[in-house]
Amino acid sequence: MGCSEVKFPENSLFLVTGGAGFIGSNLCEAILNMGYRVRCLDDLSTGKQANVDLFLDNPDYEFIKGDIKDLDTCMKACGGVDYVLNQAAWGSVPRSIEMPLFYCANNIQGTLNMLEAARRNNVKKFVYASSSSVYGDEPNLPKKEGREGNLLSPYAVSKRADEEWAKQYTKHYGLDTYGLRYFNVFGRRQDPNGAYAAVIPKFIKQLLSGETPTINGDGRQSRDFTYIENVIEANLKACLAPHEAAGEAFNIAFGGREFLLDIYYGLTEALGLKVEPNFGPDRAGDIKHSNADISKAKSLLGYNPEWSFERGIKAAIEWYKDNL
Repeated sequence: MGCSEVKFPENSLFLVTGGAGFIGSNLCEAILNMGYRVRCLDDLSTGKQANVDLFLDNPDYEFIKGDIKDLDTCMKACGGVDYVLNQAAWGSVPRSIEMPLFYCANNIQGTLNMLEAARRNNVKKFVYASSSSVYGDEPNLPKKEGREGNLLSPYAVSKRADEEWAKQYTKHYGLDTYGLRYFNVFGRRQDPNGAYAAVIPKFIKQLLSGETPTINGDGRQSRDFTYIENVIEANLKACLAPHEAAGEAFNIAFGGREFLLDIYYGLTEALGLKVEPNFGPDRAGDIKHSNADISKAKSLLGYNPEWSFERGIKAAIEWYKDNL
């Protein structure tokens, strides 16, 4: 079952926190295109006003500029909402090592505020962004839920804490929560700028601009790069998941494994360039290899990702060519 076959009650209202960000804005767009109502909550600290402006002419779209660290704001945002898609968080492992207190306040307390607001407003389903970083130094591949290692960064700690809090809200308060452990999501509207930009858009922008990209480490690290359409599908399917699957976290990926050096040379070839990369030091807190077992999400959420890395990277390159 693809996204086109996912159906919700007429006039359903979705709250997308972090809806001005990369994943959040794509969720807003998909839900509006399906004919449902969207309320976006974002403080624009990492999200972009341009990702809000895309939808302001749509009568089914509402934007609240606000901070999930403020419980009153969360309460207001959850009023009358059927489904919460909680994407609001600060990403980046290296930045979290520099700013541990902020990551605790924003990613943990902020998510806890959203859980409480959703509970008090009788939200039907609470779906939230977790991360593959919760696997830490667990060396086995593929990564499988229930087999986690020592956490390697404050960011990873924040996501693991979110999963534990969500579990408590399902257990004690009857709020159906579903954690989505994203594996290296990429696609349209992902920010290519800044020191903490994701590697695929950053490489594409640098190559299109005539710059020489720097690969952290030797380039032999591998990731389960996951195209944005698969993540949209996972969020919508989780909103329809049974109560029996609540309180759990799920790997959301394609289930593949791509090596950074291969991706780099694939991008140069697709862009018709011959540019050798620079190599820099390993990034602190990074894991070496990542590859997901997605069988749990398939069986309990009905997740069936249709976008392979090859299909997704072609679409991403075309989008950046037109929008950079």
